[in-house]
Amino acid sequence: VSSVVYPGSFNPITHGHTNIVERALNLFDHVVVAIGTSVDKDPTTYLADRMELCREALAHLDDQVSVEGFNGLLVDYVRSKNTRFVLRGLRTLTDYDYEFQMLSMNQSLDQDIEYVLLPTAHKWSFLSSSRVREIAALGGDISNFVHPAIVDYYKE
Repeated sequence: VSSVVYPGSFNPITHGHTNIVERALNLFDHVVVAIGTSVDKDPTTYLADRMELCREALAHLDDQVSVEGFNGLLVDYVRSKNTRFVLRGLRTLTDYDYEFQMLSMNQSLDQDIEYVLLPTAHKWSFLSSSRVREIAALGGDISNFVHPAIVDYYKE
């Protein structure tokens, strides 16, 4: 069984993220959605909540996807999953620049790590978790961008 680790903060998971997971399943048998705790990002939504929301958003993919939390180095986590593949979605050239720096750093830590970079579907290329949070905080409708469970979560 071939698997890939899809790391991110998923704060919250959007339809863009879901689309990347669905398309990755054309390349891999299993996707591990790995929700990291990052020193660079503010985890406004607790890890347990993000994990549950990801599970709900990806439930239609059954046992092809697992959702886990992790902290520490990504390369260590990837090794612990018995794979060497990391999945990332790209919306813009800015994303590519950031991901290229990250993959270069991670490959310097472990030469066996391989990145699979999937361009985001055009219809979601404008979408980001931070924009969704901002719209929700201002009372806007986020239902076109996220799973209904996430809409409900932000209404609470």
